[in-house]
Amino acid sequence: MSGSGPEASAPAYVRTANLPFLSSLPVDRPLARVDLAGSIAHVEMLGASGLLTAQETAQLVRGLRAVAREVADGSFPWRPELEDVHTNVEVRLTELVGPVGGKLHTARSRNDQIAVDERLFLRAAIGASADRLAALARTLLERAAETVEVPMPGYTHLQRAQTVSVAHWLLAHFWRLDRDLDRLLATAHRADVSPLGAGALAGSTLPIDPAASARRLGFERVFENSMDAVSDRDAIAELLFDLALVAVHASSLGEEIVLYASSEFGFLERTEALGAGSSLMPQKRNPDLAELARGKTGRVVGDLVALLTVLKGLPLTYNRDLQEDKAPLLDAVETVGSVVEVLSALLGSVRFDMSKLRAAAADPGLLATDRAERLVAAGAPFREAHERIAREYASVGSATAAGEPSQALAARATPGAPAPDRVVEQLARARASLAARRASLSSLERKVERIEELLNEAKP
Repeated sequence: MSGSGPEASAPAYVRTANLPFLSSLPVDRPLARVDLAGSIAHVEMLGASGLLTAQETAQLVRGLRAVAREVADGSFPWRPELEDVHTNVEVRLTELVGPVGGKLHTARSRNDQIAVDERLFLRAAIGASADRLAALARTLLERAAETVEVPMPGYTHLQRAQTVSVAHWLLAHFWRLDRDLDRLLATAHRADVSPLGAGALAGSTLPIDPAASARRLGFERVFENSMDAVSDRDAIAELLFDLALVAVHASSLGEEIVLYASSEFGFLERTEALGAGSSLMPQKRNPDLAELARGKTGRVVGDLVALLTVLKGLPLTYNRDLQEDKAPLLDAVETVGSVVEVLSALLGSVRFDMSKLRAAAADPGLLATDRAERLVAAGAPFREAHERIAREYASVGSATAAGEPSQALAARATPGAPAPDRVVEQLARARASLAARRASLSSLERKVERIEELLNEAKP
């Protein structure tokens, strides 16, 4: 059918004045497929509840899947004058199936429709983000396994402090990412609540079954309060916090790559893996990738602040301000995804300069605490030992305290310390933790696949 008939006209609520200001279509088009899946589940629930006939249910589901195919192959006729993705879908559906398309919105508001779309999008976004993060974590473990016995200085205040190993340094970043994965998966669990059926804010007088549509969409739970369901954006705020912290951790790792690739440190060989050369200075190799990983963090932190500022002070329930929740969400997901992928590739290909690492680890100053602790082991109070070693270093320097870095490393054998045996144990625990995260992620990915199953099933 063409779009010229009355059944193809825009719903009455679509505004024509100030449309560019009101429109969310440029931002919410990525929600089209989850919107269609949510509509299929809603239609099937209406049919099961007796609010649609079997024929009407079949017509609508077939039509929605036809729209889904158009969205997938790029032939869907997006119309800016229709304001948002939801209205575009409904109008196109009515063109395809006729007047029965007007029954799609039975017992549903755009308020609960938007809320369920965002929950479904979050599920997929968390899955994709966690998958990329797990890949970076795996890369850290692989490089750590190669460098268990390679010593390097550990730093406090960006000054050489004590002997560690490259593996121990890499594993420190792994455990940050492990906590990030834990947070993402916990956010997915808390967000696993269907708001569909809450209506505009007060449910419906019709005999709907929100639990049925929730099950069809793979949600674990159904909303408890309809007012809360349509206004709740906690899950988006949580995900943005999770991603902002991932970005902060990525920035810290990027900063160390920048430092360690500099001539002053020289721990990383300046190869093409780091980035491009200078446009003017032939001798330079700039760590562009790590710098951009560091720089993009500001955008993601800004996305979190933007959403929290929108949410601050909003009265219950739905307010048009909430239209502004999608732009920061989409930006943060895309930005962090690209940063994590780049760091994973970078860390998988950089080369460590073993000679410079060992030379830096041979700095006698790194042994100052070790010497003080030997005095403590002989019975001296720690403060007395501390002052004695400090005086020695101040008066004659540390030249007489030179030692073998590997011995210094082996001596640090307390739990969680960088001695090779402890690091090997730590690696085993890290691998087990990553395997557990991946198992949880597999369960989440199966729920994400539910969307494609809804859109592609041969029968309603």
